[in-house]
Amino acid sequence: MAAYQMNFNQDFTSLSVLSSAGLRLYSIAGQDKVEEIFAKDNTEQIRIVERLFNSSLVVLVTSQKPNCLKMLHFKKKQDICNCFYPSEILCVRMNRQRLIVCLAESIHIHDIRDMKILHSIENIAPNELGLCALSLNSHLAFPICQASGELRIFNANKLRTGMTIKAHDTPLSALTFSPSGALLATASERGTVIRVFCVKNGQRVQEFRRGVKRCVRIASLVFAAAGDYLCASSNTETVHVFKIDNRAVEVAELKAIAEVAAKSDSNAKELATATATTTTKTSSSSAAPAASTAAGTAEEAEATPGSTAASWGGMFTKAMSSLLLPAQVSDVLAQDRAFATVVLPQPGLKNICALTRVQKELRLLIACEDGFLYMHDFNAERGGVCKLLAVHDLRGALEGVIELQLSESVLKAQTPKALPQQSLTMLKSCAASVLIENPDPVADNSYAGILRGEQADAMSDSAKFRKLCDAIDTPTKLYDERQFPPVALTAKD
Repeated sequence: MAAYQMNFNQDFTSLSVLSSAGLRLYSIAGQDKVEEIFAKDNTEQIRIVERLFNSSLVVLVTSQKPNCLKMLHFKKKQDICNCFYPSEILCVRMNRQRLIVCLAESIHIHDIRDMKILHSIENIAPNELGLCALSLNSHLAFPICQASGELRIFNANKLRTGMTIKAHDTPLSALTFSPSGALLATASERGTVIRVFCVKNGQRVQEFRRGVKRCVRIASLVFAAAGDYLCASSNTETVHVFKIDNRAVEVAELKAIAEVAAKSDSNAKELATATATTTTKTSSSSAAPAASTAAGTAEEAEATPGSTAASWGGMFTKAMSSLLLPAQVSDVLAQDRAFATVVLPQPGLKNICALTRVQKELRLLIACEDGFLYMHDFNAERGGVCKLLAVHDLRGALEGVIELQLSESVLKAQTPKALPQQSLTMLKSCAASVLIENPDPVADNSYAGILRGEQADAMSDSAKFRKLCDAIDTPTKLYDERQFPPVALTAKD
C-alpha cells in the first residue's frame, strides 16, 4: 500500500485516509479546514475503505481477510455484518440502492438495504485491477476483454445486461460515470486519450487528448459534481480538467431517442431520418459558416476574447481536418484540449481529484498520496491554470493538521518545490457462493436500545436490517438520545 491511500466519498464531502497507522475519515466542511470525524488503528491492515455519502455506513476490506467485506456503523462503532466471497475483493462500489463487489473473475450485486445478493456476473474476462464503475442510478460498467478496451454496461437495478462498447484499442485503465449516469468516460492504459460515451446508445460524444507521452498511468478520472467537467490525473505532475460539450450530449441523446422510436414504432424510420438530417444540417452550418458570419464573429471575439472565436475556430479546424488530412492526423486535431490545468509539486505520485462546490464556491480538490489535500480555485469562465488556495496536512491526528492559507504574495514567492513533499446465512448465485456473517451482538444500552430490547438479543436478520437502515439514513436529530434520556440510566455505553 502507498504511504497514504486517499479516497473521496460519492459526493466529495468527505475523504478517507489510509496509512500504516490506521484509518481516518475527514469531513470537508470548508476551504479553511477539514474535520476529523473517525479514527481506527490499522491492526487489521485495512486496504480498501468506502463511505456511503455522508451516512454512517463504511465498508472495509483488510489484508488479513482479503475475501471478507466488513460493514461498519462508524458513529456507533458497531459491526453490522461480514460478507465472504470466493476470492480476493479488488474493488467495492456503492450508491443508495446497490453495493457492488468486484473480484478478479466475477462481480456480485447486493441490495444495500439488507445485503441480500441479487445477482452475480460470472466468468468475466480476468479483471486483475478490479476495474468497474457504478453510477448513482445503478448503471454498472466493467471491462470484458484483456486485449482491448472493450466494456459492458449492466443495469444493476433491473438486473439486465446492456450494450457493449469498444472504447479503446488497448486495455482500459480507468472509467467513470457522470453524476446523472448519462455519460461514461474511459481511458486506456496508454493514458493519452480520454473518451466520453452516451450510455443510452454507446455513441462517442467527445474525445480529449491528455498528452502525447506514452505509458502514462491514469490515477483518477472523475466528473465534476454537476457533470459539466471531467478531471484526470496521472503519474505526471499535471492534472487536466476538460469541459463537456453540452450540445454534443444533446445531439447524442436525440439520436438515442430516435433509435428507440425506430424499434418501437412502424413510422419511426421517417422520424430517425428527419432527426439525422436536422443534426447534419446543424453540424454543417456550424462547421462551415459563411464569410460574412465569420467576419461578424471575429468582431465579437475582440469584445469577448477566447469565447466565440475559439468556438468557430475549433469547428473550422475539425471540419477541414476531416476533409483534407489522413484519418489519424484528423483524429488528433479533432480532440479537445484541457480547459484548465494544475501543476503539482512532484511527479510520480498518485493523486485523486474532485471538482465540487465548497461553501458554494467551485473548487478543485487534489488528494495526494504524500498525505496532503490541495485546494485550488477554478474559474468556470476562463479556465487556465488553477490557483492554489490552501494545503491541508492529513498525515496525523486532527491536532496535527496544518492549514496553509496562501496569499498572492506567498504564491509568487513560492515555487512548486517549496510545497510539502512527502448465526451464518448461505446465499448462492450461479457457481459462486457468498457468506453473510452476523457479528457477535453488541449491547445497546441507550434508552432507545432498552425499549427495543436489543441489548441481549443476537442480531437477527430484522435487527441487521434496522442497523443497516440506521447507518445508511442520516436524518437530522434535534438532540442525542444518550445525552438527553427521559429517565436516568446507570448503564454505560
